[in-house]
Formats: sequence, C-alpha cells, structure tokens
Amino acid sequence: MPIGPVQVLVVGFDPPDFRGKIIEELERLRDSGVVRLIDLVLVRKEQDGSIDRVQRSDLTVEEAQQVGAIAGALIGFGAEGEEGAEAGALLGAAAGEDGHILDETDTWFIDDVIPPGSAAAVVLLEHRWAIPLRDSVREAGGFLLADAWVHPTDLVAVGVLAAGESEES
Repeated sequence: MPIGPVQVLVVGFDPPDFRGKIIEELERLRDSGVVRLIDLVLVRKEQDGSIDRVQRSDLTVEEAQQVGAIAGALIGFGAEGEEGAEAGALLGAAAGEDGHILDETDTWFIDDVIPPGSAAAVVLLEHRWAIPLRDSVREAGGFLLADAWVHPTDLVAVGVLAAGESEES
C-alpha cells in the first residue's frame, strides 16, 4: 500500500461551531483522491471541564494496521536499526487494531491546553495527490533535499523583515 506524505494538523475552535462542513469537505477531497483521513481526534471541553472525544478515519482496520506497522518500523529503525524496525512494525500494527493510529495517550495534552467551551482537532492527513509525483521524482533519480509548508503568516514575516531592512539602509 503506497502512502503519500502525511501532514499533522492541530486546529483549535473557540467557540466550536460544528455544522458538518469540515467533514463534508474532507469527504469531497477524499472522494476526488486528493487526501485520505488517516486519523482525526476531536476533543471538546465543556464549560464544566468535562471532555468529549470523537474519532474518525478513512482507513479500514487492516489499513490502520499497515500504516501503524510502517510508522512503527521507521521509528524502530531510527532507534535500534533493523532489529528495532521489526519490533516497531509489530507494535505499530498492534496499535492499529482498533482502526485508528492516534489514541488518547497521543492527544492527552489537548485536554490541558484548551479552555472550557472550546475544542481542538488532531488530524493525520495523507496527501494522496503527491504519490504519483513522488514516484516520478524517484524514477528520475531525484531525492528530497528539504520541504516546508509556507503559511500566510510566513509571508507576512518576510514582509516585516524586508521593511526593517529597507529602513536600515
């Protein structure tokens, strides 16, 4: 199973105003083959401090086990080489037995940081559109030197720096 680049997003909602539009858009993107929702954990903190969680994934249990095995193998390889990769793959596959990659231990910190009356989502989003591009680059002998996401605030910061440099000149 080829896996595209995976992005981790943590999004806050204050106050949460869920009307189904986010899920509709994720489904539209999934249906068009652009993305796949590997896992999503939505944590909502009520005014009294109680926590509600909702979890969603586009993966089947078998796919979650495969993705977990791949992630576990890579982490294990980084920690202890080939031996660690084998152990990590087994642990990662076992973690996906419920059809999800994320669990409460992966998102515990959100409970503490969001204020009452708000919510946050942790999303593992696979960029399916990038798989053929990545494969084409590899076939041409290319390899990744760097990557980054450029956010609008990054461009504003560049403008601020440029304005500061022009004032100094």
